[in-house]
Amino acid sequence: MTDPASAPVPASAAGPASAPDLDLRLVRYFTVVAEQLHFGRAAEILRVAQPSLSRQIRRLEQELGARLLDRTPQGSRLTEAGEVFLPHARALLRTATRAAAQTRAAAEPSRLVVGYTSNLIVTPAVRELRRRHPDADVRAVHLAWDESRTALLDHRVDVLLARLPLGTDELEVTVLYEEPRVLVVPLDHRLVGKESVTLDDIADESLPRVREDAAWNSFWRIDPRPDGSRAPEGPLVRALEDKFELIAAGQAVAIVPGGLGTDRLRPDLTTIPLHGVEPSHVVLANRADDRSRLVATFRKVARALLTGGSSTTRD
Repeated sequence: MTDPASAPVPASAAGPASAPDLDLRLVRYFTVVAEQLHFGRAAEILRVAQPSLSRQIRRLEQELGARLLDRTPQGSRLTEAGEVFLPHARALLRTATRAAAQTRAAAEPSRLVVGYTSNLIVTPAVRELRRRHPDADVRAVHLAWDESRTALLDHRVDVLLARLPLGTDELEVTVLYEEPRVLVVPLDHRLVGKESVTLDDIADESLPRVREDAAWNSFWRIDPRPDGSRAPEGPLVRALEDKFELIAAGQAVAIVPGGLGTDRLRPDLTTIPLHGVEPSHVVLANRADDRSRLVATFRKVARALLTGGSSTTRD
């Protein structure tokens, strides 16, 4: 019996030759399926039933008059039309998100959302901004390392405290302070006990990688090395916790910023100073076209108070 969700989409299904009235919810569903290439996994992420997700994708295909996905025994794959539509779908969602955020910002001019990534402290600057602007709604939101720039451009946050590398186009970025880079190893690693290590000491050590982020891989794996050699291939990771688990299990070591406090987060890991490499940089970023009074004030306060060490409030 033919699955209705996999039946060909007739050209007439799109209706008259007019601009389709796209449902952004369906567009989002499609992008998740396209990223997962598996209806089951996508349904779990979206928290919808798989049959319902199939019907929604079918509706989108009918609106567009084109098949976007083909099902296979191994999962799903994008059709040629799906490949063409995917970047446009992502752009549509970004535009809608920004439009909504800018509209809310216009209606709430005294609101500021501060984003920050792992083990970076924004509290002194947030408290000082609240003191200076007691009527403002100032919030702090933790972000995963790989979503910080997107969150800023999508107006989910207004200012950001993060570490380089960070794509700087469309952003105003200021370096606040430096952090030395250190090596994270399990407690039974051969290098534990050394006062410091160099790249020569880890020339053959496996270092974790991330997908589709060449700048991150280059900086945090130091790849290529100063002598032109390549860092050994390591396992792919997405979450920081996954990286720590691999290290604790003896499958890899990693280079991280000294301020990350890895040995405080997990008792089975420790850090060793890594000499002969440039430090990492903690930066403050905001959208380049943002002229908000609160953003300008927060930048001033952050430059004074967020220095990587203990700080006192200044006027």
